[in-house]
Formats: sequence, structure tokens, C-alpha cells
Amino acid sequence: MHDFCFTIPYGLLLVCGGVIGYGKKGSVASLAGGCGTGMFLVLAGYLSLQAFHKRKNSYIALILETAIAAVLTWVMGQRYMQTSKIMPAGIVAGLSFVMTGFYLYKIATGGNRIPPKE
Repeated sequence: MHDFCFTIPYGLLLVCGGVIGYGKKGSVASLAGGCGTGMFLVLAGYLSLQAFHKRKNSYIALILETAIAAVLTWVMGQRYMQTSKIMPAGIVAGLSFVMTGFYLYKIATGGNRIPPKE
């Protein structure tokens, strides 16, 4: 599976979470954090998709995706440990942990598999 297949929906989910957090609680931090990280992930996923269309790997996008997911795992994991609230800290930390593992797997296996040209 290609990284952009998961990165773009993951980024959009974070953007939606930030908007919902702002709408429900008026939290500017949720809006900035969710939209900021989500848009960076959508951008990285888009760069990876464009590189795939050119039959190349985008290691810069993959490293950016990994770094963002790892930072979110750490930050939201710390927040979950302090508050014990599943929503949103526990969910984001867990999802980001899984995504970090996926990105590390993609890095270890050489990125996206480019099909042979016919």
C-alpha cells in the first residue's frame, strides 16, 4: 500500500478534528494544531502522489510524514497521560502511533513500490 493512500485521509481527519474542536469548545489551539498538522500531512501526501505519478519515490514527503506522526504521537500521548481522556488525545495518539509505524515500515522497505513500465 502506498503512503499517500493513508496520509491524505489521515491529514484530512486531523483537519476535521481541529475544526470540530474549535466549533465545540472554541479552542484556537485545536484549530491551529489540527489544521496545521493536517494540512502539512495532506501536502506531504500530495507530493508523494505526484512523485508516484512520475514513477519516483518522494523520500522528503515520507520523512515529513514520519516526523509529523511521531511528534503527534509524543504530544498527544503526553496529553492523554495527563488527562486520561480518550477524545481527542488518546485517539490521535493511537492513530499517530500506528501511522508512525506504517511510515517507518515504508522507509525500511524503500518507499512506495513503483510498478514496472509496460
